[in-house]
Amino acid sequence: MTTYDDRASLTDLTTAVERVRRSVEGVIEGKPEVVRLSLTVLLAEGHLLIEDVPGVGKTMLAKALAKSIDCSVRRIQFTPDLLPSDITGVSIWDQQRRDFEFKPGAIFAQIVIGDEINRASPKTQSALLESMEERQVTIDGQTYELPSPFMVVATQNPVEMEGTYPLPEAQRDRFMARVSIGYPSPEAELQMLDIHGGASPLDDLQPVAHAHDIVKLVDAVRSVHVADSVRRYAVDLVAATRSHPDLRLGASPRATLHLLRAAKASAALSGREYALPDDVQALAVQVLSHRLLPTAQAQLNRRTSEQVVLEILQHTAVPAASGHGSPIYGQQPPGARRL
Repeated sequence: MTTYDDRASLTDLTTAVERVRRSVEGVIEGKPEVVRLSLTVLLAEGHLLIEDVPGVGKTMLAKALAKSIDCSVRRIQFTPDLLPSDITGVSIWDQQRRDFEFKPGAIFAQIVIGDEINRASPKTQSALLESMEERQVTIDGQTYELPSPFMVVATQNPVEMEGTYPLPEAQRDRFMARVSIGYPSPEAELQMLDIHGGASPLDDLQPVAHAHDIVKLVDAVRSVHVADSVRRYAVDLVAATRSHPDLRLGASPRATLHLLRAAKASAALSGREYALPDDVQALAVQVLSHRLLPTAQAQLNRRTSEQVVLEILQHTAVPAASGHGSPIYGQQPPGARRL
């Protein structure tokens, strides 16, 4: 496993990711925090769910990220008549060979863009479950490995929109993070008119990183140090969702793992070889909220899962620095207390 023997490896990581960040931000104006989260999920070996109303740039963000990296890219337009075999592939009888031949589906790419994923039926959505968790596809008893790096970037419209199906809980749980792009500021929207008015900037976007570079960066992120107290903090946050009175379904152990991986990637993006409670706090809403199910009473009171996670952050004790040469931890949320 890659280790940080010196600062050069960490410098290489931040330099390569900075190139990708600038490339994506050249297409998505005024949303640096959304771009950073996308890169965090990529380096943490996760999958990203982009949820927002139509026309705010969900697919544009996914395409910009994919085109900024020199790797294989496939786009799947999810529709009600899409079949699971269209995603995973199918075995076809070859008359000349007198045998079945496997024809890979659209999932066999390093970056898979699932556009409007919640417009397909739950049966079709479930075709992604094995590939997203185990990075493999099993067809007719034969298992096929998926390439590395592998990332699914899916977009979806809010469930209030016509023609949408809510994603099953098991599907949502496989996405490391959910992000909403939101409407741009007037200044960013004016700049968008100048940049996108004549031609799409995606047409001129060139890869600024190679797939093998991303694999090396992922290995480097794995070696980021996480203190026991920070691990315990992540576990406490997730455990609090399972007993909160406003939630009928809390976060899974997979959510804890995703939160820790994302925190390590965030620390590396900040140029640190160690994760802080601040990294966990900054990502808790994006990593946990889409996995939670509010109770009926909470829904009547218009309580969202994001509000519940913020409340949990305020009431969960934040670990303090150990005093043995470890860095001083950053600011805690308002109302939180230190151990």
